[in-house]
Amino acid sequence: MAYYCLRCKKTVEIKTGYPSVRCPYCGYRALKKERPTVVVKKLKAE
Repeated sequence: MAYYCLRCKKTVEIKTGYPSVRCPYCGYRALKKERPTVVVKKLKAE
């Protein structure tokens, strides 16, 4: 799964079975899951 570090903003790949959840670049423990951007559809009012 793809996460990004809240401190250094780098993308981190975490695999299942990983012993600890830390950023390998800065050691910060707060990671956030990357979400796809939401596409907003505009509808014409009738």
